[in-house]
Amino acid sequence: MSDARVNAGPDHVVWPPEVAARYRAAGYWRGQTFGALLTSVTAAHAGRTAVVGERNGEIERWTFAELDERAHRIAAGLAASGIVPGDRVVLQLPNIPEFMAVVFGLWRAGAWPVFALPAHRDSELRHFAGQSEAAAIITVAEHERHDHAATARAVAADVPSVRQVLVVGSAEFGELAASEPRELPDPDPAGVAFLQLSGGSTGLPKLIPRTHDDYLYSVRESARICALRPESVYLAALPVSHNYPLSSPGVLGALHAGAASVLAPRPDPDTAFRLIESERVTITGVVPPLAAAWVQAAARTTRDLSSLDTLLVGGAKCGRELAERIGPALGCRLQQVFGMAEGLVCYTRLDDPDEIVLGTQGRPISLDDEIRVVDPDDPAASSADVVAPGEIGALLTRGPYTIRGYYRAAAHNATAFTEDGFYRTGDLVRRGPSGHLEVVGRTKEQINRGGEKLAAEEVENHLMAHPGVLDAAVVGVPDEYLGERTCAYVVPTAGSAPTAAELRRFVRERGVAAFKVPDLVLVVDAFPVTGVGKTSKRELRAALAALAEKR
Repeated sequence: MSDARVNAGPDHVVWPPEVAARYRAAGYWRGQTFGALLTSVTAAHAGRTAVVGERNGEIERWTFAELDERAHRIAAGLAASGIVPGDRVVLQLPNIPEFMAVVFGLWRAGAWPVFALPAHRDSELRHFAGQSEAAAIITVAEHERHDHAATARAVAADVPSVRQVLVVGSAEFGELAASEPRELPDPDPAGVAFLQLSGGSTGLPKLIPRTHDDYLYSVRESARICALRPESVYLAALPVSHNYPLSSPGVLGALHAGAASVLAPRPDPDTAFRLIESERVTITGVVPPLAAAWVQAAARTTRDLSSLDTLLVGGAKCGRELAERIGPALGCRLQQVFGMAEGLVCYTRLDDPDEIVLGTQGRPISLDDEIRVVDPDDPAASSADVVAPGEIGALLTRGPYTIRGYYRAAAHNATAFTEDGFYRTGDLVRRGPSGHLEVVGRTKEQINRGGEKLAAEEVENHLMAHPGVLDAAVVGVPDEYLGERTCAYVVPTAGSAPTAAELRRFVRERGVAAFKVPDLVLVVDAFPVTGVGKTSKRELRAALAALAEKR
């Protein structure tokens, strides 16, 4: 029987006992909870700044001691309000200091945060609350002109399990957050700590169960690989509830290192550059479209960005053309990161040669991250199906911080995981001799044009090489004769935009196969994005479908 199903419970799949024992023996899983982590860091760095936030143009700072006390008070208040260990609580907060206090308060109360993004609305919140059978929703009254409190209350009225809605900033929440601290039982470090959301831009996200043990291993290693120390200052430019700014190395990596986290209310260059200058930020992480915007804005800014040592780029493939622009434009080191909320995280290392940093998305953080690169058309994907070194294949992985199954998703788990417990990531990669991975696309973004298969990101990278192109996104268009044709959406740089004919000729002259030259090129002002800032190819495809209907 497969190890991925031996330990299947009613809600989620866990690691086989012998595998879990091996991870503990190796020191990956240390039996520490998130609450215990904050306690230990506070003991070492009580007076240092832990969190910096901006509210109505005013800077707010909390020390580790202040964060620790707030989290204790919130935990006590949550327990008094009826939240019990194991309760799921949908947490939808923007980048404000209370995020850190509330999430650690939930962990100390033994509850499981369900990390919703600020961009999520009624449909997503109903899905998260219903799927997790959430006991509560914690949100803010309003953010970016949306009434989050009203949305949360509407969801609570329709989802029977939701007993309360707590609005940060309200008098009711203020009373809860002022509760007298008291000792609460520490949860099981091997148990679920929270539910994260699966990535992708199609369909409703799956819920990902992460434990204290497995996630803290990833956090510790990320902080080490990114060379975080107490003097570091991490800027959370993206929504902090997303896996990437939470843990790669994110605000949790900064906290582990005793470093400060600066929570940016918005990720735009003006806001980010102002905070980099004023808070002397040393490290931050962005997605490729945002990196491109920062690179362009850096040429005009008068802000002092000299404190910035490292810019991590991840969340999606960073093409080489963009990668080469980052260092010269921002005066910092590029560190590529490739990971997923389901587990596996890869980094280029700070001492990697330029060719590795510019051309790959890094190598796994753990020696026990098992990697298979297999024929994407082979449904079995056993070890016998691994492609030859250097060839493109579908990435499968398992390891000490990669889940063995989604939460309450048995049917999906049957296809998302192999019989022997490997997670099918959906990524197409090429593995180099050093173990570094180059992401070349997604299995679902592989376009089949008349039997010739191409990775969208390869074509995007060619388009990005044009000096008049700031960003590019290639999607498949249904075609009666070829099955699919290609459409390239292009965002131009400042100045006159290149024509469609010019861009098609440019790609052709770069020596690519004819079937890789985009059949259609559309120049647009900006791309639609998902809640964390990734380009939403689902919306681009929908726009094409709408355009076709009008013709």
